[in-house]
Amino acid sequence: MTTTVAPAQTAAPTRRRFTVDEFLAMDQAGIFHPEERLELLDGEILIMPPIGPPHADGTDQFDDFFKFSLRGRARVRVQGPVQLDDLNLPVPDIAVLRLRDGYHRAHPTPTDVLLIVEVSDSSLRRDRDAKLSRYAAAGIPEVWIANVPARHVEAFHDPVDGVYQSHRIVPADGQISPIAFPDVELTVGDFLLE
Repeated sequence: MTTTVAPAQTAAPTRRRFTVDEFLAMDQAGIFHPEERLELLDGEILIMPPIGPPHADGTDQFDDFFKFSLRGRARVRVQGPVQLDDLNLPVPDIAVLRLRDGYHRAHPTPTDVLLIVEVSDSSLRRDRDAKLSRYAAAGIPEVWIANVPARHVEAFHDPVDGVYQSHRIVPADGQISPIAFPDVELTVGDFLLE
C-alpha cells in the first residue's frame, strides 16, 4: 500500500507595518542609528539617502525666505516630521504651518499644514510618487516639489479624493506664491542655483 503525503501549505511572507506610535517608541528606545534619516510611509520604515549640496542649499534658501517673509504669520519647520495619519510620518524639507501652541507636545497634522516643499534632487521619483500621493490623501492643501536638476517648481494644490486637481510647473525665471499667502512672492531661480 502506498501512502501519499499532501504537500505542506506554506504561507507567503507578510510585511510587518508599524504605526506612528510604534515607530516613535522605537526611536525613543534608541533602536535606530542616530545618524540615519528615517521616514514612515504606509507603515514601512524608510532610510533616506544623504542630502547633497544642491538639496541642502535649496532647503536653506527656502527656509531663510519663508522664516523672514512669514514671521508672525506662520511657523516654518525644516526637515521635521508631519503626522499624516497612523501609518505615515514623512519628513518634508519645509513645512509651513499654522500658528498655534502645542507643537512641542505632538507633531503637526494635516490641519496644521499650509504648504509643504520637497526639495528634490536624488529623491525626485520618491517625492513625486510615494510622498505626493500621501500628502494628497491627507488633504495637504498645497505641495511644491522643487526640482533641482530641472530648476523649476512643480506646484500641486486642490486635493480631492487623494489626487491633486491642479498642477503647474513654474520655471526658474517664474514667480510663485503660496496659496495661503498670495502676497509672498518668490522667483524660483533664486532658490535653485546652478
